[in-house]
Formats: sequence, structure tokens, C-alpha cells
Amino acid sequence: MTDDTRSHPFRDSVQDVAATHRIPDTPQTRAPAYRLAFTDTDFLMREELRPVRLQLELLKPQMILDERGIRSTIVLFGGARIPRPEDAGTARTPMLAELSKYYDEARRFAAMMTVRSLESYGRDDVIVTGGGPGVMEAGNLGAHEAGGQSIGLNIVLPHEQAPNAYVTPDLSFNFHYFAIRKMHFLMRAKAICIFPGGFGTLDEMFESLTLIQTRRMKRVPFLLFGRAFWEKVLNWETLAEAGTISPEDLDLFQYVETAEEAVAAIDSFVTPCP
Repeated sequence: MTDDTRSHPFRDSVQDVAATHRIPDTPQTRAPAYRLAFTDTDFLMREELRPVRLQLELLKPQMILDERGIRSTIVLFGGARIPRPEDAGTARTPMLAELSKYYDEARRFAAMMTVRSLESYGRDDVIVTGGGPGVMEAGNLGAHEAGGQSIGLNIVLPHEQAPNAYVTPDLSFNFHYFAIRKMHFLMRAKAICIFPGGFGTLDEMFESLTLIQTRRMKRVPFLLFGRAFWEKVLNWETLAEAGTISPEDLDLFQYVETAEEAVAAIDSFVTPCP
């Protein structure tokens, strides 16, 4: 930061952090209390600082995406265990092997949407995934193959996890809070695409549907890839028959099977009147 770019006349934080590296080494300057609060990791990890950590986790991706000029995204949710078609023979279950076809559909769909995104210089229709393996990898791979950028919203889990190799490096984010991560998935969403998956995918799907159903989020194309899978997992009609949802809630989503069908559904979507 230079004096010309600052909006205030005060000395900036970068200068003061640099100055702390030149102070005398004394018992006082070595004490934790003397550290600048915003550089003191031990202080920031205190239980009382959770509201600050929540705010930081909201602000960091928001600011970076704003700086990159990204206006809208196409969200891909789906299972981390869905194998590549060439690896279907080593899948842990026959059904997972069958579901490997959706890896290819996610890859092709992401490539098709990224070609469109490039028409807006990568500002609109940017693919965003959870940044992990399976369907997430397929989405980032498709965007990469099309020559565009894509976003990965990873999260720290107890077992080892790293972003897949196809997320645009400076759009690869890591989260501690699931809630803030899900907010970033939806804040710029122009369409939401749900591929077969497990608990995480179901959680993301139902939270998104709930926000739309309760009008906390505007209607966008909501596409479920693989009708046979989803109708086997969930009996939507029973919810409507029982009255736990309204019959019109079944219109909040639609089934698709291929990348082409998904693109057509997005293109033909008409925002309902409020």
C-alpha cells in the first residue's frame, strides 16, 4: 500500500508490523501481551474471538471475489466419492461405479458454462465447487479444460483433505465454519446443480431449497442430476401428500440427466413473479 492509495492520513498496519521486527529484544517485547492484536494468532484463537473469526471468514473470500470482478456463479454440489469413469472398476460399490457417469456430465457441464463465462471475461457464470474430489473435481476440471477460472470452497476436516488440482489457485479458499462456507456458495448463485452425493450434498441441497422455499433467497434454476438416484433416495411426493411441504414446492427443482439438458434448463428459466 502506498500513501497515494490510502483513504486516510494514518500510518498503515503493514508499516507497523514491519517496525515490530526491528524493536529491541527484551522480556517486555517478548511477552505475548506486547504483540499487535491482529498479528497475535494465540489471541485470535481465543473462544471470545469467535465473532471476529466468523467475520474474517466472511470477508476474505468476499473481498477477493469482488476484486476479481466475479458477479455470478454456477454452483455444483455433489459427492466426493463419485469416481472418474476410468476408475469405476475400483469403486467401492456397484452403484458408485454406475454413478461415475455423472463425473463426466459435471465435467462437460462445467466446460460448457465456462465457455459462456469467458464471453463476460470470467465475471459471470463462474463454476464454484467444494474444491474436493469426485463431482467437485469434475467441475473444476471442466472449467480448467475450457480455459477459464473456477472457485473452490474447501473446508478443514478431521481426515486429510486438500483442494483438487484444477481449482484456480488464487480462487481456492479454505474454511473453518460450514455456515460461512455455505453462504459463499449461494451469495452469487445464478443456478444450483445437485449431483448424486451423500450427507454433505443432502445438507447443501436442503439448505438451499429451504432458503428458496422461505423466500430468503430468490428463485434460481435448481437442477437435480439423475432422476432415478434422487427418486430412490427421497420420496418428494410423500412430503407433499403428508402436507409437510406444499405441492407447489415440488416446482422449486427439476430433474436433468445430461449437461445439455442442464444448460437448456438454465436458458429457459423464467423468474417467477414474487
